[in-house]
Amino acid sequence: MKFSMKLFLLGASATTASAFLAPTTSSVSSSTPQLHASLRDIVSGVGTSSAKPATRMSAKKRGEGYGPPLSNISEAVGNTPMVKISNKLCPEGRTIYAKCEYFNPLSSVKDRLALSIIEAAEKDGSLKPGQTVVEATSGNTGIAVAMMCAQRGYPCVITMAEPFSVERRKLMRMLGAKVIVTPKAGKGTGMVEKAKELAEKHGWFLCHQFETDANWKFHYETTGPEICNDLKSIGSNLDYYVTGYGTGGTFHGASKYIKENSPNTKVILAEPGAANLIGSGIQTDRNEDGSPAGSHPAFAAHPIQGWTPDFIPLVLEKGLGLQDEMVEIPDGAGVETSQALARNEGILTGISGGATMWAAIETAKKAPEGSVIVAMLPDTGERYLSTPLFASIDAEMNEEELEIARSTPSF
Repeated sequence: MKFSMKLFLLGASATTASAFLAPTTSSVSSSTPQLHASLRDIVSGVGTSSAKPATRMSAKKRGEGYGPPLSNISEAVGNTPMVKISNKLCPEGRTIYAKCEYFNPLSSVKDRLALSIIEAAEKDGSLKPGQTVVEATSGNTGIAVAMMCAQRGYPCVITMAEPFSVERRKLMRMLGAKVIVTPKAGKGTGMVEKAKELAEKHGWFLCHQFETDANWKFHYETTGPEICNDLKSIGSNLDYYVTGYGTGGTFHGASKYIKENSPNTKVILAEPGAANLIGSGIQTDRNEDGSPAGSHPAFAAHPIQGWTPDFIPLVLEKGLGLQDEMVEIPDGAGVETSQALARNEGILTGISGGATMWAAIETAKKAPEGSVIVAMLPDTGERYLSTPLFASIDAEMNEEELEIARSTPSF
């Protein structure tokens, strides 16, 4: 099923201008295109009396300050906030909270992974002072690893498949990393194999983000507890935890903690409908180190960058069974819902965040009244400027904007 890439714009008609150490912290224009039915029925009351004002949680008082100054940027990783989604998108009688991982210092959940891998390797001695760090990535992990390497003084080399957004390459290079772009035909397995070859030839430290237990364990120690503790602080239960997967670390670690501490919580795991790897029931063939031996036969290209490589990561595989339900994301749903979050909630997240929120909204529709749902938003929308997420966003003024500009003499 194809989704339209256009969304409504709220509030303005054509004639109207309008860490580890962390804080404890109108009407719709008649010219707007229709939403897909899965969202249209939810937002049909936007701008009417059915839209309730946001209620204030226990946010830290503005002006109070962050807390003691941090020793370095890695101390800013984690303790990201959850934000309530209004009834413009959330089905009535249910509560959805977005776990906003773009509050991490380099704007994605992968900051947690990079910190964990580097610190674990420093502790066990597998990463030596001055040794080059190499990793394969769709972008966010590479950016996070480059951040950690810059802060700790390690040279950094990243391998990344050609289709991923160019802004990610530039961000890694800005942080001092060397970026090796692998051919599109090789897909995710190609960039993984290149990183492995480089590590073996040059004696570099390979992060092994898809295989290392340091990945999921950090989410067990941080992400899961953060969610449970934040809800406990307002006396709330957690009925559903919704996430997708890239490496599977967030799903595995956070879900394991949540299941142990909130046994009645149902875990909803989402993957692209076009790349239904888990749903296929086919396992990934592996090398001795757990890395993929080849591309998964159920894989097909999909637009959710950072999700579902062309193999089932070992970190993910070890966590399978924690999920209570699988949800397939239809083509276009991630883009559409990400745009809806931006235009209705002021939340700027990427395609993967939109896909996760789509799964959360669909879950909420079927959930009993009073249910509380937490959805992971892995990164920021600014990482997708050259992708389909912004394809319908013009850089030049459109007719409505030109009309506003001409409404005063200085134009």
